[in-house]
Amino acid sequence: MTAALKNQQGEIGVAVVGTGFGKKVHIPGLRSHKATQVVAVYNRDLDKAKEIAQSNDIPYPCDNLTDILELPQVQAVTISTPPFLHYEMAKRVLQAGKHLLLEKPVTLNATEAKELYYLAKEKNLVATVDFEFRFVPGWLLFCELLARGYVGNKRLIRINWFGSSRANPERGWNWYSQKDKGGGALGSLGSHSFDYIHWLFGEVRRVNAHFTTAISQRPDATTGELKSVNTDDTCMLMLELADGTPCQVSISAVIYAPRTHGIEVYGDEGTLILASENQKDYVHGFRVWGAKAGKQIAEIEIPNRLMFPKNYADGRISGFLRVVDQWVGAITSGESIAPSLREGVYSQLLMDMCHQSNETSNWVNVPSLDEFL
Repeated sequence: MTAALKNQQGEIGVAVVGTGFGKKVHIPGLRSHKATQVVAVYNRDLDKAKEIAQSNDIPYPCDNLTDILELPQVQAVTISTPPFLHYEMAKRVLQAGKHLLLEKPVTLNATEAKELYYLAKEKNLVATVDFEFRFVPGWLLFCELLARGYVGNKRLIRINWFGSSRANPERGWNWYSQKDKGGGALGSLGSHSFDYIHWLFGEVRRVNAHFTTAISQRPDATTGELKSVNTDDTCMLMLELADGTPCQVSISAVIYAPRTHGIEVYGDEGTLILASENQKDYVHGFRVWGAKAGKQIAEIEIPNRLMFPKNYADGRISGFLRVVDQWVGAITSGESIAPSLREGVYSQLLMDMCHQSNETSNWVNVPSLDEFL
């Protein structure tokens, strides 16, 4: 790494753009990482930016992106603003020559994501996406067992991701309720699901999607006036993988369920299940069960080598730190990583195809990632 890439303390200077998830996860994660220093924070309200900066010992509070990108102390930027802001902000970050860590969904459509991917390549910058499930201990074991052929030839995959974050009809109307702002359960949860399907099982050949909205109106946070919701809060998806395996995905943000998130893989030699019953933390709590054909299912212990070196009360920080580890390593070494914006493009492409399927009530073919790029 050249001297210009690090500050005087030998750390990479990072600016945090967005202070919802950014305040809860990005700032504490980056502050605890040995190779990063949060040197700037963005909020459109300068007073809020100053308050967050003061409480977290961040030197530069800013209310516009230009000021952040002109700071020589900033070598990298994380973006955790609402999805409709991602494309323009990420584009400006990359054009300014800063490395990028972007929250999902990466953009509003795959064409925008593709443009960002090629811009990062052109600028020789490391751009990653916070697909943290790839780094969670139970998921890592699940991936290893699948790679070792535990289930044999796959015959059926079932994925359920149920949450209650939008179950209360009194929860306010905001960008999440607006399709053109990137809201909805598919963008919030499905973007993760499509990435880990790609990671664990490979590409998808075609999709069939049906969306519903259980809560069609929500109160405006300022006026209390009921406003229409035009985004999905429940998604029923059928996927056919490139190898022909059928995959059923059920996603909802408006139900109370005892098991919030699980994957079941059935093959000709065995069954694997990965699931969590943790209602409050979507990272902590995952366990793995397995059974060879005809045998009783039993829990498989997660080895210590896969465990987080430190657990945080908010499990999202634990997963985020492993994403940062890989991001920092790639900035230092110049080597390619996954997930990168390439994986972000594919997740967004699958979401686009699902929207098309829902609108036409038909199966939709999905191009391979190489074909699309």
